[in-house]
Amino acid sequence: MKNTSFYMLSSFILFIFGLMMILLGLYLLFFDMVYLLDWEFISVNSMLLTFTLIFDWISMFFCGCVFFISSMVILYSHSYMINDINKIRFLYLVLMFIMSMFMMIMSPNMISILIGWDGLGLVSYCLVIYFQNYKSYSAGMLTILTNRIGDVAILLSIAWMMNYGSWHFFYYLNIFNSWAFYLMILLILAGFTKSAQIPFSSWLPAAMAAPTPVSALVHSSTLVTAGVYLLIRFSDLLYMFNCNYFLILSMMTMFMSGLGANFEFDLKKIIALSTLSQLGLMMTILFMGFPHLSYFHLLTHAFFKALLFLCAGLIIHVMNDTQDIRFMGGLSNQLPFTMTCFCISNMSLCGFPYLSGFYSKDLILEISSFNGSNFFIYFIMYISVGLTVSYSMRLVYYSMMVHSNTYTCQNYMEDKFMNISMIFLVLMSIMSGSVISWLIFTTPVFLMLPFFMKIMSLIMIFMGIFLGYELSIFYYSSFSNFIKFYNISSFFSSMWFMPLFSTYFLSKTFLNYSYNLNSNLEVGWGEFVFSKLSFFYVVVLSKLMQFFYYNNLKIYMMSFFLFIFMFIIY
Repeated sequence: MKNTSFYMLSSFILFIFGLMMILLGLYLLFFDMVYLLDWEFISVNSMLLTFTLIFDWISMFFCGCVFFISSMVILYSHSYMINDINKIRFLYLVLMFIMSMFMMIMSPNMISILIGWDGLGLVSYCLVIYFQNYKSYSAGMLTILTNRIGDVAILLSIAWMMNYGSWHFFYYLNIFNSWAFYLMILLILAGFTKSAQIPFSSWLPAAMAAPTPVSALVHSSTLVTAGVYLLIRFSDLLYMFNCNYFLILSMMTMFMSGLGANFEFDLKKIIALSTLSQLGLMMTILFMGFPHLSYFHLLTHAFFKALLFLCAGLIIHVMNDTQDIRFMGGLSNQLPFTMTCFCISNMSLCGFPYLSGFYSKDLILEISSFNGSNFFIYFIMYISVGLTVSYSMRLVYYSMMVHSNTYTCQNYMEDKFMNISMIFLVLMSIMSGSVISWLIFTTPVFLMLPFFMKIMSLIMIFMGIFLGYELSIFYYSSFSNFIKFYNISSFFSSMWFMPLFSTYFLSKTFLNYSYNLNSNLEVGWGEFVFSKLSFFYVVVLSKLMQFFYYNNLKIYMMSFFLFIFMFIIY
């Protein structure tokens, strides 16, 4: 009971905090105010060490969103982790994770951002290796090493900002000089590693080794969105430079992950790749020059993605911890409420009209049409939307429409705590888009486009539904196309071989070198010369001594006769 009350209490406190922050954010938004809270905790000979927090509507809304989702995830974990021995340790780790994110969101100072940024990386490592098996350990190592690149970039940017007067980056966003270019490059590097853009994408699906509630938290509102949030904060600085190269990289991320999800069969990996696709969308619109749109999609995406993960967690839970979607089927009969929530979050992800995802995605697509970019960017944007609908349709088809497949549900228990957290997130997935768009945009957004361009997103959605259905029709010879074009399909399904490049490619040289050293020195010549030779010498000596010891009378007699013999000869 003690453990239970811890989970309940944490969830309740976080929810209240989230509510307070949303209300404070509304107040600051209404009066258009920013508060900087400066706490001076040490002063030595006119040198001040201060801890600064920024209170404006961007940080308040994001914090409220993070705390709401965290409270629901902790309430859900109460049931999900009920049989786990170390569930209190899990709770503390999740709370540390949330506090690190809070630290990162509320800081206008590079040093305190680093504390939150590092905290996110380290605690995520602890959570990814929570189940303690080889797969978790390798995934955790890949996660933390990739994130270290971003941490180093933040450290270097702190060193670079010593050229300015302080580490409060707010004062220097509009200063254009030669130093600022390097600062921008370092910040984009940090943002790209944290938000898993190309070429750092491979850690994000690997981080699925963590427990599902953690995945829900990490992939909706905390770890992966930290990079996007940082770049939104620095957007004034970014727009002084040409960001087209980074725009293309983030678009490629969106396209690559959407394509990869259509070939994947692991339920959690499909949702992870969908997160990667949405992060690519946020980054794309950010580099096009619309930070508030990126922020808007960040908030709406957080709610429906958390819901998607919580539903997936419950499905995996009742399927006896099986994650392969080919084993599922007919789940709507056994888990009606969960599958309803699953469908709502999937539709919101696809941009179904009047759900929260529609408000942000449709706006982003139309504004990118307005942007006057080239046809390549326009084409990839809309194709990526079609791919999103395609893998969502495939997911729904495999889990619901097919009759029960080779695996059966072990228990059809829909827990009340899990259901409460899902109900709240369903409400947010339906309402948050319209509410936030009314709040943060001063005038209603109305865009005049030609008819065909206006319904282009709708056309892509229907094409995606058709493609998803066609790809997932399941009969015995249905994989013949995959086999026929095996090389192409393996290239698409393995994230364009990125895991190979980011893991084996880097470590292979060092592993070969260490193997050669080991085989030549440690178990080769080195062992023979330093270990075996001395051992051999000692063995020969000891045998000689033993020979003397056992035969001492004979040797004495022989030496006596020899001596006599020599004496006689001479």
